[in-house]
Amino acid sequence: MEKEFYLIIGLGNPGDKYAHTRHNAGFEVLDLLEGKYGVKTRKKILQPWAEAEWTDGKKKVILCRPLTFMNSSGVAVKKLMAKYGVPAEKMIVIYDDIDLPPGTVRVRAKGGPGTHNGMRSIVGETGTDAFPRIRVGTGDRPAGEDLVKWVLGRPGGEEKKVMEAAFERAAECAVEWVEHGIDAAMRMK
Repeated sequence: MEKEFYLIIGLGNPGDKYAHTRHNAGFEVLDLLEGKYGVKTRKKILQPWAEAEWTDGKKKVILCRPLTFMNSSGVAVKKLMAKYGVPAEKMIVIYDDIDLPPGTVRVRAKGGPGTHNGMRSIVGETGTDAFPRIRVGTGDRPAGEDLVKWVLGRPGGEEKKVMEAAFERAAECAVEWVEHGIDAAMRMK
């Protein structure tokens, strides 16, 4: 019996400069998933992403963090899908969303990229928006704040606690998606 493949992709920007910023919500969730699955993502030669594999004998889960920077995430995702021959519905993308209140987690089976440049890149490179996604709300910038400065800022205090709880919920939704499908993951609160 052939194993079922699942790709879990967390979006963010590589490097210490961007670690723990609002825009790296996908990487934060991937950190938690590495712990849940007992694996660590690593970069391989000639691949524009870091990956880790986990299997239970029936399912194979590939955790991936594109290393192309956010606005070119689709370059890595397209190559990763081709490498494993995984269809769009067996890939879930986790990312930050300024259009959702901080700490909100939304799971959808498909949909457009909205205002997110990483998602625009993925949809543009793969030619489809028919893949599951988990959006982690960061909230929009305060009035007058520069958008780039906001998303590349680090949450602190109460906001940090709210975001950490959201990262945990998003990781649980990803695991639920692998185990029971997108409908079960969308029902999670």
